[in-house]
Amino acid sequence: MLHSRKLLYIDEIARCGSIRKAATRLNVASSAINRQILALEEELGVPIFERMPRGLKLTAAGELCIEHIREVLKTYERMESRIRGLKMPQAGKVALVATVGLAAGPLPDIIARFVAQHPRVRIHLRNDGPSNTIQPVVNGEVDIGIGFNIPATPGIRTLANFDIPIGVVMPPGHRLAGEGAVDLADVVQEPLVLSQQGTSLRNVINLALSPFSMPVEPIVETNASEMLKQLVKAGTGLTLLNPLDVLQECRRGELVFRPLANPHARHQPMKLFARSRATLDTATSLFVEFLLSELSGLVGELQAKGHVPPQPQARDAQRDQDQRE
Repeated sequence: MLHSRKLLYIDEIARCGSIRKAATRLNVASSAINRQILALEEELGVPIFERMPRGLKLTAAGELCIEHIREVLKTYERMESRIRGLKMPQAGKVALVATVGLAAGPLPDIIARFVAQHPRVRIHLRNDGPSNTIQPVVNGEVDIGIGFNIPATPGIRTLANFDIPIGVVMPPGHRLAGEGAVDLADVVQEPLVLSQQGTSLRNVINLALSPFSMPVEPIVETNASEMLKQLVKAGTGLTLLNPLDVLQECRRGELVFRPLANPHARHQPMKLFARSRATLDTATSLFVEFLLSELSGLVGELQAKGHVPPQPQARDAQRDQDQRE
């Protein structure tokens, strides 16, 4: 690709914030990278990096430049993937970002089944909180994102929506572990381990708990959903999660999930999304179809148990942009 080395150098510096770190990761000399930056800045007539005491920071012109660079690199990568597909059907790479709960919940099994069926496709998965899940998609760093409580955002399009309520998670044999929905008034009488303040899940929980006059004080707070599950297994307390977070543990009989009876309890909308104007390549399209089929099956299983409500049309392929875009 024309000027590919220069584009790769600048992209890596923007990610690392340092010429030295970028040079180490790319296995090239720092002087070679610095020459490429200076050449581009001379060509553009403006600096693209601000030289700081502890590294480099993109200028306003640099932000525009890096957006274009990543678009060019992504377009070239898609072209390479399609060419590989001509020589080796179903080859390619899928880059996605997921919120932590999904990455620790149903996604590993789904990805394992996909890779078993499509061994030539490589999967790159990163996980983060909802606010940090959006930006890698908008920037073109990944192809698709999936997470809970993803707000309508300029630059992304919705591929699918699922409506997932939170409920109470407890160990088997607990007094509330019978059939049917559980009243929150009974839940708050128990020791609780909850997602920490400031997380999107805790915001949903706080809204559900808002009708109670007395504040609810959990004995443990953490942003790690895996730790919450381990604490419940250990008998430390009950927690509030969505049923997808604990689906595998419930299947194995390690945990019990019960929906909430309270009509004011909020749901966690789960969204699968991509960049507005980006065309998904063959491998990513194949993965999206597989992921939607798997998620629809899981949600159907939960619906049959009464853990989730009937779903609206999960996918709207014709809607390329969210309303706020």
